[in-house]
Amino acid sequence: METMIRLSAAVGIFSIMIVWEYLSPRRKHQLNRQQRWPINLGLAAFNMLFMRLTIGSLAYLSAVYASEQSFGLLNRLPLSEWMSIIATLLLLDFAIYCQHIVMHKYPPLWRLHQVHHTDLEFDATTAVRFHPMEIIVSMLYKTVCIVLLGANPWAVIAFEIILNGAATFNHSNVDISPAIDKNLRRLIITPDMHRIHHSTVPAETDSNYGFSISCWDRLCKTYRAEPKEPQTTMAIGLTAFRSQQELTFMQLLALPFRSLRRR
Repeated sequence: METMIRLSAAVGIFSIMIVWEYLSPRRKHQLNRQQRWPINLGLAAFNMLFMRLTIGSLAYLSAVYASEQSFGLLNRLPLSEWMSIIATLLLLDFAIYCQHIVMHKYPPLWRLHQVHHTDLEFDATTAVRFHPMEIIVSMLYKTVCIVLLGANPWAVIAFEIILNGAATFNHSNVDISPAIDKNLRRLIITPDMHRIHHSTVPAETDSNYGFSISCWDRLCKTYRAEPKEPQTTMAIGLTAFRSQQELTFMQLLALPFRSLRRR
């Protein structure tokens, strides 16, 4: 049931965003969908199947276990159900923000995460372009956080839906007016805000790490309001890969290990 809820929400949000991208795109892409989408969506399908057969429900089950055993911080505090849910959502979101920074700063993890940043364009499918080993590392990290927090099980399901939906939204190539974008940024990560993180300029890549709410970047001084180049023409991806054609599915799977051998 938990898996079906998350999958239905993910497919629904993704469908809305790709229609929005088609009707009102922010940028004109140089690479067409036929070049990129089979790779990105193929990687997403592979990851979903792999997680389904291995540790896909680990986050929710770990929350249930912590609740039954009264283990973790939140289970030891006299909190109401709603306070527990809100605390779980906020603390897990901050944990993912911290994880994202470590993925960039720690070389072995960056070798995995660079798969996400090798996309030469930026749209809803970029949100699911991750190496399967990064998905596993992320799930294990998230599980540890959930157990230590004593996260509310229902909040964990909600958090997975919010995280997936927010990532799909803020990676989307949708046109939002500057006035609306400015107001949205007070609370959530917008596509224009997160696109800066996918810039080829290192100082810009090293900013805007948040995935759903925008306060962590501001509080931790990693927020950047605008890129050096205009949003509609700024270069996306990693400079080392921009001279190449789009990497194939197998090349993306092998990329972290190729980097390791070169080092």
